[in-house]
Amino acid sequence: MICDLPISTTLPGGGKWSARVSKGKVLRLTALDYGANVALWLYRADHPAERLNVPDTLKAQHTARLTRYHVLMSDEGRALATITEDSLGWHDPLGGITTREQIDMQYGSTSFQEQRNEWFKSGYENAVIEFVRNGLDARDLVPPVNVFSKVWCDEAGGMHFDVDHCVQGAQFAIRTEMDVIVILSNTPHPLDSRTEYPAVPVRLDVEVSHPIGRLDAGILLPESSRAVENTLALAALYR
Repeated sequence: MICDLPISTTLPGGGKWSARVSKGKVLRLTALDYGANVALWLYRADHPAERLNVPDTLKAQHTARLTRYHVLMSDEGRALATITEDSLGWHDPLGGITTREQIDMQYGSTSFQEQRNEWFKSGYENAVIEFVRNGLDARDLVPPVNVFSKVWCDEAGGMHFDVDHCVQGAQFAIRTEMDVIVILSNTPHPLDSRTEYPAVPVRLDVEVSHPIGRLDAGILLPESSRAVENTLALAALYR
C-alpha cells in the first residue's frame, strides 16, 4: 500500500503493517503497555534488492545496539533511515524473529481455523505475508531491528533478554532518508522467556519531516556520514 499522510493507527498484539513510505517522513512507534516488541524491516522502494543490512549497520557504527542518531544502512552502504527519537536508549539488532515452531512450543498451539484472529502469530509468518503484498517473498527475509527490546551478551557470548526494558509509553521514531518499503510485525521477541503470549498494542504514527542534510545532527558519526553522502549521491542521479 502507498502511505497517505497522516497515519495514526494501532497495531494489536500479533498485528502487522507495511507501506511504501516516501523520503522525509517520520514513522513513530509508541508502546501502549510494557513488554512490547516490533520487528522492523526496510527495503528501497524502487529497487527492493537493496535492503536493510543489520551487520553492516552495526559494524560501520561500532555498536551492538541501536539508539537515537544511528543510521539504518542498506547493503549498498546507503542510509535508508535515521533514528530520530528514542526514549529507551537500546533497541535490539541481534535477536531475529520467532518461528511457528517456537510460538507453538512456548505459548501453546493455536490456529486461525480454531481461534480466528486471536491465534498466536509468529514474526516469520507476518513478515512473509507483508513481503508478498509488496512484491517480495520469503527469500527476501533479512535480520530485522527489534524495536523496544534489549538483548545483551555476557563475556562467554551468551545472549540475555531484558524482560523489563520496555515501559508503557516508550517511543521510537525513524526518519526515512529515501523512498522505502516499511514492514512491521508486532510479535514476541525470540528470547522473551514469558510463557503468556505478550500481546502488547503499539501505536503507529507517520507524518512529514524534513529530508536528510549534511549538517544534520543525526550524522555526527563519520561512519554514518559516509552512508548519508552515498544516499545524497543516489538522489542526485534521479533529479
